[in-house]
Amino acid sequence: MNPLALLAIDVPPISQVTIWGNGPLGLNKTIVIYGFATLATIVVFLLGTRKKEALVPAGIFQNTAESGVAFVRNQVIMQTMGTDGLPYLPYLTALFFFIFFSNITEIIPAVQFPANARFAMPMTLALATWVIFNVVGVARQGFGHYMKNSLVPPGVPAALLVLVVPIEFISTFIVRPFSLMVRLFANMLAGHLILVTFSVITAALWAPKITVIIAPFSFALLVAMTGFEILVSFLQAFIFTILTAVYIGGAMHPEH
Repeated sequence: MNPLALLAIDVPPISQVTIWGNGPLGLNKTIVIYGFATLATIVVFLLGTRKKEALVPAGIFQNTAESGVAFVRNQVIMQTMGTDGLPYLPYLTALFFFIFFSNITEIIPAVQFPANARFAMPMTLALATWVIFNVVGVARQGFGHYMKNSLVPPGVPAALLVLVVPIEFISTFIVRPFSLMVRLFANMLAGHLILVTFSVITAALWAPKITVIIAPFSFALLVAMTGFEILVSFLQAFIFTILTAVYIGGAMHPEH
């Protein structure tokens, strides 16, 4: 027997916690969250760069903007691309903040949903990464050299190329964008479902019966998982951004 049935808990289906009907002009909760993430990213950098002459950052927006730029520059670009990757700093910084703001809404009361738990935007961002690193590779190396460096690892015997080349093609041009999309989408969806499950269980346990003694433990787990999801929101934004930098860096520096 399902143990949740003993507690008379009605756990909503996945569709109920991830899909909503469209409003006017096709608006729904996911679109609103992405609008918030876009606006929040713009506001942080507009307000954070108003006083460019200030030597010491002041205010939450300037501190956030400068800390974010420094983080992406030092921990992402310099670690994966070197100084050649600095022209991509604006894009990678905006990408990091946009994904983070799209994720963090899962812990905001009355919102409680990460927009990236729907796969459309993770897929779009992954395809953007795919286009960028391929364009960079062709522009830097030329089409022929780029394909050779991408598909033929150095030192592989010619007899094995018939096996290695298709594997490298699938790995580089198909698996990369697919894994980027699935990693972001699946992690955020899983975290959302965990929070929903603990919320439903906690609410059910507060009923006036013997199971109420377990409610504080369930609530404590819910609080702990909420804190963990804050970390996951940050980590998923960081992982997506650094993998994008790795792929671009690999296209720029095939010898690495």
